[in-house]
Parts: sequence; C-alpha cells; structure tokens
Amino acid sequence: MKKLTKTYIPMTETAFYILLSLTRPRHGYGIIKHVDSITNGRIRLGSGTVYGTLMKMQRDGIITMFADEKRKKLYEITEVGRCLIREEFARIKELHANALAYEEEFDD
Repeated sequence: MKKLTKTYIPMTETAFYILLSLTRPRHGYGIIKHVDSITNGRIRLGSGTVYGTLMKMQRDGIITMFADEKRKKLYEITEVGRCLIREEFARIKELHANALAYEEEFDD
C-alpha cells in the first residue's frame, strides 16, 4: 500500500475524479459524463485519458472491471482504492484549511 500511496498521492485531477465517480459502478462514458457534470464542465476528460488511467488503476488493484448484461465494461472501486481516496480527502482538507487560514495575507 505504501508504494501505491507514493505513486498516487497527491492525485492528479483525472485520477481523483475517476475514483470520485465510482461511488457506484460506471462504464467509461458514464465516468466522463459524471465528471463533466460535477465539475460544471471545467474538466472534460477525453476517452483516451480515462481508459488509460482506468487500465493503470486496474493493474494496480485500485479498481476492478467486469461486464454487465449488455457486455459493457463497468468499473468499480476496490478497498485499496477507497483507502487511497480517503488519504487524498485528508490531504485536500489540510490544503483547504491552510488556504483559509492564510488567504487574507495575500489580499491587497
């Protein structure tokens, strides 16, 4: 797990939003649409980026892939993936707290 933490933390926005999208199993296009929706269009993931990241995450045991009844590939977060995203949540919360604490010092 320590090696994965070093590899994935801090997470790229792509990795973060892919894992955030996996609160339930989704196929690649569903992930793309979900990320577009929750970021109000700020992040528009390309299919090549998503599928490349999904393949790497699957190889690292962060997600699993299975086929649904229509033979579409669905992706699901594993317990390892849940641990990683919780670590990233903690890191982001620290960043946010520090940003709030020091924000006024950068006002003109």
